[in-house]
Amino acid sequence: MALRKTQAVVIGRMALGESDRLVTFYTREFGKVRGVAKAARRQRSRFGSALELFTQGQLLFFETERSDLAKVDAFDIIHPFQAVGEDLERLTLGSWVVECLGRLSADRDPSPTLYGLLLRTLKALEGPGRPARAAFCFAIRAVDLLGHRLRLDRCLECGKPSPFSGGAARLDFTAGGVVCEPCAPYGSDGVDLSGAAVAALRRLRTLSWDEALRAALPPPLEAEMAGAMEEQMTRLIGQVPRSARFRAQIRAPIGASR
Repeated sequence: MALRKTQAVVIGRMALGESDRLVTFYTREFGKVRGVAKAARRQRSRFGSALELFTQGQLLFFETERSDLAKVDAFDIIHPFQAVGEDLERLTLGSWVVECLGRLSADRDPSPTLYGLLLRTLKALEGPGRPARAAFCFAIRAVDLLGHRLRLDRCLECGKPSPFSGGAARLDFTAGGVVCEPCAPYGSDGVDLSGAAVAALRRLRTLSWDEALRAALPPPLEAEMAGAMEEQMTRLIGQVPRSARFRAQIRAPIGASR
């Protein structure tokens, strides 16, 4: 068995057997790695609280030939992102972020850029700013990095540059971009967007991470864009994420935040 070492963030976990834990990490060098932490649920486990959701740490794991699951040898905490789990607003948004990443990324498909985006998002969720903006900005960048970038600069059918005359557009998820109102077929697979929302999404893509977090956006416009990105994530996953269902029960959709 080959021993691997890398930085990682816990993006999922579940009980396994009587005392073990199945943990999903997103790592800097190896992408998504799922591994078994033996006896992690015992009271005196050597892992302690290290395997809590959102925790960043130094991961040691063994590759196994007989299974896709790694054997977790050690996970030493670098930063626990404890504040994310202590506030309900931040917890639900953080859970949505890591669930989407876990569902949409492939095993052992490394992306240091995506790992860096995850860390920046968790730091923003932990900070004093608006957590919903951080989750929204994560979604905009993550879909691009995962290979699902939407074409927003012109109508996919007629080629007319956006913003369109009349303003309205349809974000067609099957086609992979915006379609002007005259070209949008009835019942097409997508959501309606205002011209202002299309323009703002294009602009946010060009901004740095810090600039995007600080960008001035009218709340209704931000909610419209965030709703579209949440819908895209749902379509890509194939079902509404559990974290989104929970958030809908206690508060509001992604992007509708204090």
